[in-house]
Amino acid sequence: MVEHEQIRRSKSIQRRTGKTFHLATRVLPERVREPTYVLYAFFRVADEVVDAADTAPPAEQRRRLEELRRQALGRESTDDPVLSAFAEIRERYDIAESDVDVFIDAMRSDVDTDRYETYDELEAYMDGSAAAVGRMMTAIMEPADPDAALPHATALGEAFQLSNFLRDVREDIEDRDRIYLPQETLEAHGVTEAQLLNFEYDERFREAIERELQRAEALYREGVEGIEHLPADCQFAVLLAAVLYADHHREIRRRDCDVLS
Repeated sequence: MVEHEQIRRSKSIQRRTGKTFHLATRVLPERVREPTYVLYAFFRVADEVVDAADTAPPAEQRRRLEELRRQALGRESTDDPVLSAFAEIRERYDIAESDVDVFIDAMRSDVDTDRYETYDELEAYMDGSAAAVGRMMTAIMEPADPDAALPHATALGEAFQLSNFLRDVREDIEDRDRIYLPQETLEAHGVTEAQLLNFEYDERFREAIERELQRAEALYREGVEGIEHLPADCQFAVLLAAVLYADHHREIRRRDCDVLS
């Protein structure tokens, strides 16, 4: 049984690192709220392994992620309260092992990959880094018809991730030397990598960002259309999360898509 201390630590991690997600989580019913804290804490533990590039070589990051995979799937014991709680939650709600695998695979890819040629390549990454998160969340909500809900959860997870990428273009370059904007979109609008690395904003860059905003907004529409397939006591929280994340777009457009300077 998941213990109070495990929930407390998981909740603390979410409150500290995911303020938007934490706000939406607070309006979930209690039966879903506590497992959500555990899920989010697990995601952050894995993310922090990847973000430790300055202190751990790639081989050590990959080794640690594989250890997390085994512990999350219950194949190896752990003293970490977040990981042990996640393993229990995964089993209790029958969270698909494939979603845990694809999530860890995405974290592994962040160790080695910092550019994406096409949107298809980026989408494959987001299936693990974000869509799998949406599917795990759907599992703990326990909808009556999971097959109807899951495609929309996948779309909404991708939308959240894409909004973050668009908001954080400069931060991802400065802090991680990563460019998540598809190279094909940049090239189609005449934006060069040198321009991004020099944080040079112009009309071509504005058009490239607008293209990806529109793509994300199509995903939001698809995701929100599926909220009706979720339990009634979970619907408002998911809609609130969608509104809060999509609101980044209003701020991006207010700045005329200048997320560089």
